[in-house]
Amino acid sequence: MNWTFVSSIILATVRMAVPLLFIALAELYSERAGMVNIGLEGLAAVGALAGFMLTYTTGSVWLGILCGALAGAAVNMVYAFATITLCANHTVYGMAINLLAPALASFIYRVFFGTGSSLMQITLMPGIAVPVLKDIPFLGQLLFNQTPMVYLAVALVAFTCVFFSKSKAGLNYKAVGEHPKAAATLGINVIGVKYLSCVLCGVLAGMGGAYLTTCYSTTYTEGIVSGRGFIALAAVIFGRWTGGGVLLACLFFGLCDALQIRLQVVNVGIPYQFFQMIPYVATVLVLAVVGSKKSGPKANGLPYRKEQR
Repeated sequence: MNWTFVSSIILATVRMAVPLLFIALAELYSERAGMVNIGLEGLAAVGALAGFMLTYTTGSVWLGILCGALAGAAVNMVYAFATITLCANHTVYGMAINLLAPALASFIYRVFFGTGSSLMQITLMPGIAVPVLKDIPFLGQLLFNQTPMVYLAVALVAFTCVFFSKSKAGLNYKAVGEHPKAAATLGINVIGVKYLSCVLCGVLAGMGGAYLTTCYSTTYTEGIVSGRGFIALAAVIFGRWTGGGVLLACLFFGLCDALQIRLQVVNVGIPYQFFQMIPYVATVLVLAVVGSKKSGPKANGLPYRKEQR
């Protein structure tokens, strides 16, 4: 245990936390409108494949990110139509997305690239170093020498905090998740806000998946999301449904992920499978300790019928 080891873990924590942050923000925007979407794993998987394929074929990482966002939004419309228009169970259709989307992504990958053993790879998004600030010892590399997606994630957190606490549109948005019938009496388009939340959820979750194949890994593999969708659900609960809280929760889970990777290469005589359990054990502990102390928006997961009083 030395400074090099600690600094490498801190730098890796930021890198690991970014995809979690995008996916957790997706769920935050969804739940604030009363839509409990547990299909984040599937949305991120589709976004990861779409981002990889567009980057591979066009050479543009930004087109890959955009396509990942659009793919996530398109797939999430299945969940939106079933739960908003048909008033179906949120959990059932969220799980259906988790089953459908990764299988669809694997099928498309095999059709597009074939079933050969060759590994398709792309060039990752380059980082942007802020002049002068990047030369600050340690903090320069941590805060001012990252990919644009890291800066975008932080900007989204700041926007989310202001939007939900300071703006009229954000307060109306939250009202749909708390008391949709009361919101409707004030002239708020409840159905429209719910559909908007599903679009935002799909876009952000797709971007989180695309980050994995354009900024983190040079290739797409089955299972690349590795449970991040479920960890993001825990991050929203741990973060108390706030932008700042979600950021801190994702940094915590990112730390757990970075720690388990570093411990695997340290010769301590313990099977590496025990270290791989760290992020998931942390998730279970967080849900057990924190999850029961505060519930989310009051109308979370409840169907909204305009004719029902």
